[in-house]
Amino acid sequence: MLAAAERFRLPVPNAPSLPSNTPLTRELGVGAITSLVVGEVVAVGIFLTPATMARTLGSPMWLLLVWLLMGAMALSGALCYGELASRLPQAGGGYVYLREAYGRAIAFLYGWKCLLVMDPGITAALAVGLAGYVGYIASLSPAGEKLVAVVAILLAAGVNVAGVRFGARLMQWLTAFKLGALALMAILAFSLGVGQWSHLLPFVAQRPGATPLPGALAPALVGAFFAFGGWWEIGKLAGEVREPSRTLPRALVLGVVLVTAIYILTSAVFLYLIPLESVTSSETFAAQAGQALFGRTGGGILACIVIGAVFGSLLALLMALPRVYYAMARDGVFLRGVAMSHARFGTPARAIAIQATLASVLVLLGTFNQIVTYFVFVTVLFVGLTVAALFVLRQRNGAAEFQTPGFPITPIVFLLLVLVLLVLLAGHDPLQAALGVGIVALGVPVYVVAFRGRADSLVRSYADPAADD
Repeated sequence: MLAAAERFRLPVPNAPSLPSNTPLTRELGVGAITSLVVGEVVAVGIFLTPATMARTLGSPMWLLLVWLLMGAMALSGALCYGELASRLPQAGGGYVYLREAYGRAIAFLYGWKCLLVMDPGITAALAVGLAGYVGYIASLSPAGEKLVAVVAILLAAGVNVAGVRFGARLMQWLTAFKLGALALMAILAFSLGVGQWSHLLPFVAQRPGATPLPGALAPALVGAFFAFGGWWEIGKLAGEVREPSRTLPRALVLGVVLVTAIYILTSAVFLYLIPLESVTSSETFAAQAGQALFGRTGGGILACIVIGAVFGSLLALLMALPRVYYAMARDGVFLRGVAMSHARFGTPARAIAIQATLASVLVLLGTFNQIVTYFVFVTVLFVGLTVAALFVLRQRNGAAEFQTPGFPITPIVFLLLVLVLLVLLAGHDPLQAALGVGIVALGVPVYVVAFRGRADSLVRSYADPAADD
């Protein structure tokens, strides 16, 4: 490994790591990883996003085309991430790919962004969304909903600390529940005839009040992209996947295809049940659909479905995301103790605890939604940089066990679509995009002052064990 690193001048050897008392074990197969992809991506957004997109586009055909386009984009990105995972089957996912392609500093900025804002912020947002539906059923006060949100975070964290196999098995059951509930909604809607196919007509022409094309495409594309968001996080579990070069590409592709089918089918069901002219907001759209299907109890039944879906996503987040902090600590660019895995369960318990604690604090403070929006632009930028890393690693290291089909067209198409999204996001709110980039850039002096020397020392000791004598 050392000879290869010197020959190709890798920024960091593949495994300069701090000792851990129990190594992460490879226990996850195709079924578990596919469930994690679906579980992380399909959350409360499936009940909200179709309404916003349908209202903006005003045409079932254009809604279908946007879902297909974003599904194709996610599939091309998943294939690229599959090769990256095949090349570097280590815990940390995007952090590891960025480190090997561009060096520790860029990878640290990615981890800095994840740790400080995006990971705990998204976790808090999901937990608060779940608590809102629990509050709807149980008539909770705002304080009660906050308590439920924190309990949900801690419960998901505890499950993941107790073992990746246990967490993955529960994730599979929750994904099965999620898919079964959505399938049941479709079967009931079409078999009972509670909707009308005429709601989908005219199929092509835009309805009155819709945003004219091509202006309607911009917000619809951005919304659809983030409805698919999260598939790129699964590579962070590569250190715990059996035969990662085969398992991860297959699971990513299968998961993205399933998600695309789910979004198209669910949108069709909602439009069959509720005419576009009646869509006033995302929340009322979902409530109308639930009432059309289940009658007066529809709101409560739909709330239970959403709670199960969101908890599955929360579980997936707290399984995948903390692996970045674990990988950073092993590289010497984060707190040393976070590199220790649990002595009994073999999970990165301290990394999981950090994310759960930060997310719980954000829930109690109630200030995370606006903060997270500042980092949407930079998150898309890092996803693009990660896919671009494939070109760097191919040129430097040659072929991998899994090769991206259609290379280089596949990553180029993905990167072009990422560029379009970046332009749309920056054009919509340039100040927001600039603030996100600026706050991430503040990680540069933190890296230089606090961690660069330690990381360099770690790499030197890896290359020459006698250096510490």
